[in-house]
Amino acid sequence: MKKALLILSILFISVSYGQEIKQVPQISVSGEGKVKVVPDQASITVTVETKGNNAKDVKKQNDQKIEAVLKFIKKMNLAPADYKTQRVSLNPQYDYEKKKHSYNATQTIEIVLKDLSKYDELMEGLVDEGINRIDTVVFESSKLAQYQSEARKLAMKEAKLKAEDYVSVLGQKVGRAMIISDNSQNYSPQPMYAAMKMEMSDTRVSRETMAVGEINITANVTVSFILE
Repeated sequence: MKKALLILSILFISVSYGQEIKQVPQISVSGEGKVKVVPDQASITVTVETKGNNAKDVKKQNDQKIEAVLKFIKKMNLAPADYKTQRVSLNPQYDYEKKKHSYNATQTIEIVLKDLSKYDELMEGLVDEGINRIDTVVFESSKLAQYQSEARKLAMKEAKLKAEDYVSVLGQKVGRAMIISDNSQNYSPQPMYAAMKMEMSDTRVSRETMAVGEINITANVTVSFILE
């Protein structure tokens, strides 16, 4: 019995050693793909904030302003799916020095503007109708999925090119990919935070009030290739 166990142990060691000898040579490299895109739409978050001493009056005033804002948005011919109420609140506030309660009502609307040529007209009209807080303006691309696909392909091409550069001095060739890991982070465009310091003139003049620039859509991969 002991002899049989000894033979099995020797066979196991031999098999393990053989497997180690037959390891496939590989190279692991990373690649990044980046696509620069000019945004074609904006996600805008705005709020009507009303304060006062009577909860009912504060809520009523806030509702009236929001009603005017929504009517204006409809006049701008935005699709109903492109704007929605995001948040509604009515909160009591206590002034410890004056020992008095007051109330703060807010309603927040999120708008997706798909025609950036209407940006100035929209923002001025919102303020005129009662918006007194611009929370964020995020410039985006409506073709995000398409550009993400392009970035992934560029990342794979860079990874293969990098692997070929490394092994070119070794007299070897890059074979098929064994392992592909996607290291990309979720795309998150950077918001522009806007304080309510807007000067409105009675005379509407044509002017540029924003520079959308470009947004970077990136993909990152790690690829292990067989060496031939």
